[in-house]
Amino acid sequence: MRRVHTEETVHHRCASWGWHRQRSHPCRCGRASFSWITRRSPHQLLRSTLDSKPKRLELSFEELPIGGKALDLVGVPLPEETLTRAKQSDAILLGAAGWPKWDDHPKHLKPITGLSQLRAGLDVFSNLRPVRVFPQLIGSTCLRQETVQGVDLMIIRELTGGIYNAHPRGFTTNEQGDEVGFCTESYSSTEVDRIARVAFEIAKQRRGKLCSVDKASVLEGSILWRERVTKMSSEYPEVEVTHLLIETAAMDLIRHPKEFDVILTGIMFGDILSDLAAVIPGSVGLLPSASFGDSGLGIFEPIHGSAPKHYGKDTVNPLASVLSAVMLLRYGLKEENAAKRIEDAVFDVLDRGFRTRDIHTHGTILVGCKRMGQEILRSLDAKVDNRVLASTGSLVY
Repeated sequence: MRRVHTEETVHHRCASWGWHRQRSHPCRCGRASFSWITRRSPHQLLRSTLDSKPKRLELSFEELPIGGKALDLVGVPLPEETLTRAKQSDAILLGAAGWPKWDDHPKHLKPITGLSQLRAGLDVFSNLRPVRVFPQLIGSTCLRQETVQGVDLMIIRELTGGIYNAHPRGFTTNEQGDEVGFCTESYSSTEVDRIARVAFEIAKQRRGKLCSVDKASVLEGSILWRERVTKMSSEYPEVEVTHLLIETAAMDLIRHPKEFDVILTGIMFGDILSDLAAVIPGSVGLLPSASFGDSGLGIFEPIHGSAPKHYGKDTVNPLASVLSAVMLLRYGLKEENAAKRIEDAVFDVLDRGFRTRDIHTHGTILVGCKRMGQEILRSLDAKVDNRVLASTGSLVY
């Protein structure tokens, strides 16, 4: 039997998800989500899928606080009980972190700190962010159709090292009496090697092209990064390796996205590139992600933030969260049939012309977040064609 944790944060209307098996449960951790369907839609979809025939999957869901909700309840962004229960899970499904209410809090009392602590506590160091252009949404991007058609790339972002996590960091006063804030951009050979091996292995299973992105012209951490990736490349002769500086990579990602297969980079550059890459399919509301460590326990979450300006308006896109649930089933629980059912339901809804505001174009049906989730649930109950996308037959990697 699988058990799912739901972790709730930023707002009393916002929740999240996770799972663990016995050892079969999924754990769902949530933080500031935009609306009821954004936080509940993946949960409902999972239940609908798991209860369906011919194969019924046994799961148990558990909800635990993290981020803003945890701050309100116990005064810290990641309670010890939440981390303990998450470690007993098979997978974790998260919402989005952050909310204006906590913007002025000290860093250790911000919702995002709970996410950083969860990642560190679970030692998930590899963040996989697939970027694909759905055929039904080719008109939703602001880029030329011939530029984005057929794009299928994977950004692999190191998650627990680098400038977001390394020490020393903090605040001080210099000799002139000025306040100074400082961080450390640091990577060890072990940190680089383990994320590089993940990237090489994935590139080997895809089209055999790996682009490592750094700032080796200036940063010592990037110099070491490039040296370690180059050294490891000798173990993977079937993978073509290139190196780009971050500014060149950002430009080429938009100008020539089809040239990329697997992009390997550090935590800050990966954060920037994956948000930038949302321009390619047309919306950040379409991009899921998965994070793993050596234990195999995964965190699955959309790459977008909490979008407080949309709160209560029913205007956001739930597909990134839904596709994160697909990744959870496929890679976290190894339940390909269940993952494919939800994926096919998403295809069906897009084929029927339903669009949220961020991907709406002339001739399609404008709906809100709740309606989009309801239509996906409706498609799960209908007979959906076995459609495929490109060579993998998958929306997400």
